[in-house]
Amino acid sequence: MSTSFNTEHIKQTRLVEQLVAGQPTSDGAGVKLTRVLTQPFQTRLDPFLMLDAFGSDVADEYIGGFPTHPHRGFETITYMLEGRMRHKDSAGNEGLLENGGVQWMTAGRGVLHSEMPEQENGRMEGFQLWLNLAAEDKMSPAWYRDFKSAEIPELTTSEGATVRIIAGRSHGREGAMQRAKTEPIYLDVHLSKGSQFTQQLPAGHNAFLYVYRGQVSVAQQQVPTQRMAILKKSEAADGVEIHASEDAQFILIAGKPLNESIVQYGPFVMNSQQEILQAIDDFRQGRLA
Repeated sequence: MSTSFNTEHIKQTRLVEQLVAGQPTSDGAGVKLTRVLTQPFQTRLDPFLMLDAFGSDVADEYIGGFPTHPHRGFETITYMLEGRMRHKDSAGNEGLLENGGVQWMTAGRGVLHSEMPEQENGRMEGFQLWLNLAAEDKMSPAWYRDFKSAEIPELTTSEGATVRIIAGRSHGREGAMQRAKTEPIYLDVHLSKGSQFTQQLPAGHNAFLYVYRGQVSVAQQQVPTQRMAILKKSEAADGVEIHASEDAQFILIAGKPLNESIVQYGPFVMNSQQEILQAIDDFRQGRLA
């Protein structure tokens, strides 16, 4: 249930540093998606490694799903706007991701998992975000948690913004998940025409938003639908103010950078080439999970 909260006040909004159009691609068994946050932006948007947006009402574009595959060294956060997806992994976890639900998985030292649609028609839409782990946590045990839609805190600000708080805090309310080292903020915000949303952000956090319905503006810079806006860091800017000239929906994501080396090879993200070679060998030898 949504509860009304007073708007967060900030002294100065961040500006838009860059607008990015995602890259159409496919993954898993032919699932069509848009890769919004790609490898060239991993250092700039540290601790976030990847953001995929998927959405289709054509079954052939998602029905193949993501058969069993490995991960090591980071966390995956899957947010389902619409559809049904079954998760199973080598640690014995299983869950059904449905409308408005979130699955948070720590791959840690290694996990094999699958994500398969449990529908043959209708719309499948959502996001998967990769969140890096600190070097000292990359070989931690795998972990998993399901959040049903009703478990995601939701509020309505006094200026009419509806906010779902997947991680971090907004307007004094804690989200479903907290992470001490990366301090992620992950919000799904719905704005009606003429309304606005203000969110406090630590000056040191890297932050971006992705508009998936309508368009918004930040300091009069338009951010169209299906665009990622990287928000400029500034010691004077203590948050972001976002306006909607039409009905709009977007996700706002921010986190504390780890400032560590990032070495990625497919589903493995470590700190050195040697660690990547070890991950590959562990996977081939059946030692990953």
